[in-house]
Amino acid sequence: MKIARFSHGGAINFGILDDAEGGGTELVVLNGDPMFAGFDTTGERVPLADATLLAPVIPRSKVVAVGKNYQDHVAEMNTGEAPKEPLLFLKPNTSVIGPGDRIVRPPQSNRVDYEGELAIVIGSVAKNVPASDAASVIFGYTIANDVTARDLQASDGQWARAKGFDTFCPLGPVIETEFDLASAAVETRLNGVLKQSAPLSDMIHSVPAIVAYASAAFTLLPGDVILTGTPAGVGPMEAGDTVEIEISGLGVLSNPVF
Repeated sequence: MKIARFSHGGAINFGILDDAEGGGTELVVLNGDPMFAGFDTTGERVPLADATLLAPVIPRSKVVAVGKNYQDHVAEMNTGEAPKEPLLFLKPNTSVIGPGDRIVRPPQSNRVDYEGELAIVIGSVAKNVPASDAASVIFGYTIANDVTARDLQASDGQWARAKGFDTFCPLGPVIETEFDLASAAVETRLNGVLKQSAPLSDMIHSVPAIVAYASAAFTLLPGDVILTGTPAGVGPMEAGDTVEIEISGLGVLSNPVF
């Protein structure tokens, strides 16, 4: 089931993507946020073409992210061995934007990079969740761009500022509640040119392991998001560029760069 958060007619709603009788796709409008209100519908249907998709979730407390979770990315960063445990950092929820929103390069940085990633959306309060129970606290999955001011990441010696600027966490286009990780891959294109491509199975630390590790450190709340790391091929974005991240089964997240 694909869940979207969207604006239409001056209102913001959640909806389920569904095929329209005459062709195309419609949004079956939900009574509220499905993480809290369930999947009851209002009976209204909105053509997808008439709606503006928004970030499918605004994390209520935090975005947890994992660094260096693909071996080829570890190699390209040339910063030593891959972490034996998930390397966690936080992005503020104010960094979240949606599909089509502009990524704004801050004047403090001379190099802002794209990083295409799978994102986990947490669906219930989670603390000390065993890896074997991780699926029970996951609402679904979406696509993320872990935008990074690469020069500031190096000069600061820690990642909070470099990863946390406003607009540095595009999410979308939808949340898929029934996602097959085993067969999916992530691709990033810059102005239509393929820059990153890897199966999700290349992750060093699996989704269940990441959820277990993160929930042992932080209480995860419904709507919190976990970014699972990026493969090799990261690189800079310039004003006027468009970055597209595609994950099979989740769609395409596209954002212009300003």
